[in-house]
Parts: sequence; C-alpha cells; structure tokens
Amino acid sequence: MYGIVNKAIEDLVISKFGDEKWEAIKERSGIDIDFFISNEPYNDDVTFKLVAAVSDELGLPVSAVLQTFGEWWILKTGKEKYGGLMEAGGRSLREFFVNLPIFHSRVMLIYPKLTPPEFKVSHAEDHSIQIHYFSKRGGLQEFVRGLLIGLGKMYDTPVTVDLIQNRDDGSDHEVFKVSW
Repeated sequence: MYGIVNKAIEDLVISKFGDEKWEAIKERSGIDIDFFISNEPYNDDVTFKLVAAVSDELGLPVSAVLQTFGEWWILKTGKEKYGGLMEAGGRSLREFFVNLPIFHSRVMLIYPKLTPPEFKVSHAEDHSIQIHYFSKRGGLQEFVRGLLIGLGKMYDTPVTVDLIQNRDDGSDHEVFKVSW
C-alpha cells in the first residue's frame, strides 16, 4: 500500500491519542520507519503490522480499528488530500455509490503503482444499494465497512451497512448492502 495509508493511520492515532501513543504503537509493530512518504509504495505487511499494533496497544479488536480507520480515511484523509476527486464522485450518496466503480481509475492517475480494489454495484434502489468489493488483499472487510459509513457521514446521510457475502465463507468477494 502507498505511504499515504500508513501516514493516515499515524495521523488518526496522533489526533485521538497523542504522539506518545503513536511511538508506542510503532515500537510494538516492529516497523522501523521514521516517516512515511505518501506517494511511495510500501509492503502491505507494514500496514497490517501497524493495524495489529494499534489493536494491541489500545485493547480494541482489529475489526474496530479497521472500521474507525475507514471512516477516518473518508472524512479526514479523503477530504484533505482528494477533496475535488471526492466531490466529483456525485452530488448525493446514491450517486457517489453508482459512480464508485470508476473511482479508482481516477486515483490511479495519482498513484500509478496502485493495486486498487474493484467495486461493482447492483440492486441500486432509492434507499439502498449493494456494493461488491473485489481485492487481492484479504481481511479488509471492516475497513470497507468504515469507508461506506464514512461516505454516509460525508453526505450527511446515516447508513446501515450489512455484510451479506464474505470471502471468509468461501465467496470470491464481499457484498455489502448499504441502506439509508
């Protein structure tokens, strides 16, 4: 993953818990990197070690860390770093979700070495949609749930997110039903 992901984890921890807690998390993770360069790729293992260290240090389940990080990514990192791109996604939550399948093709212009997930949509109704999430990376379902919740907050539209299909159960991708 790109350094911006790891930097966003750092920013979240420092913002909520302070510099000392971040230093403890870095030490616990075993990651010996002084600072992350946003547009440089890092091994995915770095990100997963940071998430595990946050979980251990704060006594939270990994799923809660990932979901919180997903919301943070949309509401803080997304708005600050990609405001125009986020706004171009749509004028409403539903419109953003319908346009989601083409979102990462625009992001790849910024990060050419990106290995993005793929999103597809189905069952688009007035107050719900199904989001299909395909990725070579496993274990990020709760991060995606956090992203979807964060998008609801970004559009001031409270959402309910249900995981209705999961790779952990043998499927080849996850499906989330998002209702508002």
